[in-house]
This record gives sequence, structure tokens and C-alpha cells, in this order.
Amino acid sequence: MVEPRTGTEGQAVREGARTFAVAGFAPWPPPGGEKRRGRQLREQVPRESHARFTLPEDRPSVVQAVEDANAGRLPHLVPIRVGRMAASPFAFLRGSAGLMACDLAAGPTSGITAQLCGDAHAANFGLYGDARGRLVTDINDFDETVPGPWEWDVKRLAASLVLAGRQSGAGEDVCREAAFDAVRSYRRTMRLLAGLPAQDAWNAVADDHLVSFADAHELVDVLSGVSAKALRNTSAKFAAKSTVRGRDGQWRFTAAPPVLSEVTDRQADAVADSLAGYLETVPVELHPLLARYSVHDVAFRVVGTGSVGTRSYVVLLLDRRSEPLVLQVKEARPSALLPHLARAGYPAPAETHEGRRVVLGQKRMQVVSDVLMGWTTVDGLPYQVRQFRNRKGSVDPAALLPEQLDDYGRLTGALLARAHAHTADAAVIAGYCGKGEALDRAMAAFAVAYADQSEADHAALLAAVRSGRLPAETGV
Repeated sequence: MVEPRTGTEGQAVREGARTFAVAGFAPWPPPGGEKRRGRQLREQVPRESHARFTLPEDRPSVVQAVEDANAGRLPHLVPIRVGRMAASPFAFLRGSAGLMACDLAAGPTSGITAQLCGDAHAANFGLYGDARGRLVTDINDFDETVPGPWEWDVKRLAASLVLAGRQSGAGEDVCREAAFDAVRSYRRTMRLLAGLPAQDAWNAVADDHLVSFADAHELVDVLSGVSAKALRNTSAKFAAKSTVRGRDGQWRFTAAPPVLSEVTDRQADAVADSLAGYLETVPVELHPLLARYSVHDVAFRVVGTGSVGTRSYVVLLLDRRSEPLVLQVKEARPSALLPHLARAGYPAPAETHEGRRVVLGQKRMQVVSDVLMGWTTVDGLPYQVRQFRNRKGSVDPAALLPEQLDDYGRLTGALLARAHAHTADAAVIAGYCGKGEALDRAMAAFAVAYADQSEADHAALLAAVRSGRLPAETGV
């Protein structure tokens, strides 16, 4: 008779492993062969094919694309948006995520889905504060976030680096090298993440090692300057500059039109009342913190380039010591990528609230997110809510020196890979990308071609402004 094996306390130990089928968890044993599946995708979509850029036959004119993107925005702010897009080809790219998605939908994709930033141009990476005020480096704009082809984010980043370099006066070789280095850094980072345990991969590329990891040592002084400025970029500083205490003892925003303007009592009440719904979307353990603030004022504030014309409010909250917390309540429009996903073979997500889409997409991609993010509804429209001036800072890629541009490309490429790996299988993407530089060269070639197209589109925009077809207000 064979005695059963026993554990340290004499219990019988089962022979063979238990297996459980639990919803939401991976099956065991894992299927395996992820990198091989990625390599097999090259047979259907060769990496070299990503160099190709051909305008789709049904591409709208630049004027039509801008007018379509302006639909539903506040009409009196649309000229500011057009004026900001007219500033440079890089600025045009920043404001035309939908037009680029239209172009990308006609190009090749491997079929691998990731949560996309949706607007991963080089100026949408930067710094922000975590819950304890420490600075985090990551993607920091998610208005267009949606599940889709990972290649779209990478190509938008690469093309934006070429345009930023051209604006700064860098040579063509430098601009192409920056795009090439961004894609290579993305590929290498994805390969690293594919080989790590799940938790390590999720939190990999820590901020204190980011410069060394990306070999971005030429950026040290730039990042130090941005960090110092970001640490001072707080609600308290904004409130000190933008509020005044009235004779009744109440603190109120001071108008600075057209960027900061007063709202009607009805608008202020609607925004303030919406914060009750916002509370339901914030983790319950943070409710006691928010309960220590009272709402004092609401104002309208113009933001961004792509976001100009959307409804965006700032709300002044004060604690019992009159220390401020400013929340931004910003309209969340449908992602500009949505109309083009189906053409690329990606089903549109069934999201019922655009603010929720933005917040959850951001949390899926970032390692650390604003703990006070949430969403609400104001007058029937969806909004996202977040801290305003949460130690936010960013590098202006168009102001970088030529020797800094490729360093910045490597840094942003690594951050984008980390973000994509939160929702896509890093091993499959790594298998598709491979060890060689075929993808890097192809996407760098695409980036140069698309930068050329953006310059032509920008010229068409300027012509429409000069003719009066598109009213523009510059310098705002």
C-alpha cells in the first residue's frame, strides 16, 4: 500500500495540479507561442508595408475635415482653434487626429488591438503629479483614446517628431533619425516587456531609470527644467493668479477673456450640481477627502489645440483653511478615430458615456493616474473631471535642439510601448516587430511621407484662412 504524500503539517497532498476556470482570469496552462503568432502575422502584413502611404480615394478636403471636426463646438471659439492649427504644420497635425485616422485606415495593420492614446503626437507626453505630489512621466492626453491598431499611435508619434524637428530647424537626416529611434525604442521596449513577469512588465521602465533606459542623456537638463516648472504648476498657483476675494468674503474667478470667462448662474449651477454624479465615479475611499471641500465658483476656460471649442469649466473648491483645489470639468466628445476604425477592421466599442471612455482609457494606459479622475453629465452632455494644474508639465518637441530630438524620440517610444503593453499582449507585438530594423525603417519612411502630407494640408488650411473660408483668430 502506497502512503499518500503529506505536507508540513501532515495533510495529504494531491497528486496532480488543480485547474480552475475562473471568469476574468487566464486559463492554465497558457496557450504559448505568442511570439510565433506575431511572426506569422508578418506573412499577411509584411513589416516593410508600413512604409507605404497612399491617400484614400474618399479623403475629405482639408477644409471639409476641419469643418467636420468643428461641428458641435462653440461657434465663437472655432476661430481660435483654426488659428492655433494654422500656426505650423506640427500644430495642424495636433489638431487633425481624425484626418490622420482617415489616412491610416487605408494603410496596413497587423490586426493586434491595444488601447490607443488616439492622439500620440510628441507634445502629448509629459509630467504630472501622483497622489503624493511626486512627478510621473507618461502620456498625458487621452481625449481620443479607444481600442484599435497599435500601429496608429506609433505612426502618429513618428510623423509628429519629423514635423517638430523641421519646425525647430533640424536637418532631414535628424528628423528621420528621430522617427526611426522612436520606433526602434518602441520595438525594443516591447521585446523587454514580453520577457518579464506580468507584474514587473506592468510597472516597468520606472521614471527614475527612464533617461538611462531610453539612452536620453541629452534631455537631462531639459527634463530638469520641465520638472521644476511642473512642481510649481498647482491648483494653488492657478487660484492665486485667477481668483479674487469679493466684498462678501467669497472667492471668485476673475475673467481673462477669451481664455477664462464668467458663466451664467444657470451654467454655474448645472456644473456644480453635476459634481454629485461625479462623486459616484470616484473611488469611495476618496469621498471623505472631497467632502472636506466646498464649491465656491465656476468659470469657463479654453484649453488645448484639438479641444478648443469644446465646453470646459474650472471649478474652485476650498477647504476649511481656504486652500484651493481646482477641478476641470471638460466635455468629452466621441473619439475622432471612431468613424475610421471599422474601415480598418476594428469594431467600434460600445461605450455609452464618453467621459467614462476617456477616464477608463487613461487608467488602462498609465502606470499611475490622477486619483480624482471621474466623469459626469452636464445638461445632457458627457464630461470628464480631473484635477486642474496637477503639476502638469511637458516638453515642447519643436523647441528641442537637433541632438535632443532623437533622445526624445527614444523616450516617448519607450513610454508608448509600456502603455500599449497594459492591454495588448507584448509577446505578440514583439513577435511581429522582430529583432531587426525592418519595422523601424518602414515607419520612419512613412513618418517622412506623412510629414510632407501634413505640410501640404497646412498650406491648404492657410489658403482657406486667407480666402475667408475658415475664419481664424491668431495669437490666442
